[in-house]
Amino acid sequence: MTYNASFTTANSPKKTNYVLWIARLFVGLLFIFSGLIKANDPMGFGYKLEEYFHVFHLSFLGDFSAWIAIFLCALEIILGALLIIGVAGRTVAWGLLLLILFFTFLTFFSAFFKVVTSCGCFGDAIPLTPWQSFAKDIVLLIFIIYIFIHRSSIQPLISSSFTRNLLTLFIVIASFGIGIFTLYYLPFIDFLPYKVGNNLPALMKIPEGAEPDVYEHIYEMKHKKTNETKQVNDKVYMSEKLWEDEDWEIIGEPKSTLVKKGFELKIPDLILSDSEGNNKTDEIIQNPYYNFIVVSTDLGKMSPIDLKQLDQINTTIRDIAVDFNIRAILATASSSDEVSYLNDQMDLVLETFYADKVPLKSMVRSNPGVLLLLNGTVVKKWSSTNFPSKEELIENYLSNEE
Repeated sequence: MTYNASFTTANSPKKTNYVLWIARLFVGLLFIFSGLIKANDPMGFGYKLEEYFHVFHLSFLGDFSAWIAIFLCALEIILGALLIIGVAGRTVAWGLLLLILFFTFLTFFSAFFKVVTSCGCFGDAIPLTPWQSFAKDIVLLIFIIYIFIHRSSIQPLISSSFTRNLLTLFIVIASFGIGIFTLYYLPFIDFLPYKVGNNLPALMKIPEGAEPDVYEHIYEMKHKKTNETKQVNDKVYMSEKLWEDEDWEIIGEPKSTLVKKGFELKIPDLILSDSEGNNKTDEIIQNPYYNFIVVSTDLGKMSPIDLKQLDQINTTIRDIAVDFNIRAILATASSSDEVSYLNDQMDLVLETFYADKVPLKSMVRSNPGVLLLLNGTVVKKWSSTNFPSKEELIENYLSNEE
């Protein structure tokens, strides 16, 4: 009887750990989602990484930020997917733990020291404040610690080792492939204000009746005779007419605190200026005809391939301008000397205007990249890689011009 009991216990199926399964699904799906959102826009995530590189004095990594972004996005997707299907459970648990500890440190550092305003955890799709990101990472850390403790209990969903290896290979290739594709051909989904269909002038104006930000101003006041100090807000200061009381004086500058967030412009910072510093923004973006805006945040950082593609863009636009009423400009944050050198090399047909890097980075995730506008509305966007031929542009867009 004793032998039979032992035999039954040894061969009885293991009890399913439902908490572990919930943790695997939650963490796995969140990592996949986070990785895919950022892999949709690796250049945007790369810009965020550049901020961290600057904070930690690692600016030399800036030139590789997009590729580092692709690697991190792929790593998130791979770890999340392998966790769910149960492949390499111990290794995946270690990878998740190390990655979440790294992310938790970054988000806490950003929140506490206020060095990076948004962590970019979910790209531009779901903007999070540093403290929100830190809270999210704490929740993930709790789940991942539980997974790590029970890592030996992670079993594969697929019994065939050949099928598991084939699926793992597909996950790895797809995870890197998505980021590489969107780096060269622009994001699948554009979450930025310059996306196709948006009217730029409308996004740069505050609608009638929109409420502005509401601030509270705190005054530090000191009594001239008793040296007593006190703090009063602007409402008390005005209602009690403290400025009329000669015994009290304001010390330093008032401190302003945002009480209520008002209407926020989608495009608050786009200013296109000519070589003499004249603001030409409205003239350009309100052009009633087709308007090609070639964007380059930094002409000096373009590779020989990028320069060749820019030359092809310039040549195509020059050929189109012979038969169609279009305007074409180069919007850049580069110096006038760099523009002059480029013009000598390519005989640019593009009018040059200057802008800050921040809005240019949002306009198109490519250096160079192209926007096609009509009446201020974004009709189409291209990276330098997939800018169409003259014939395609005429057939698909310019032939419809009224």
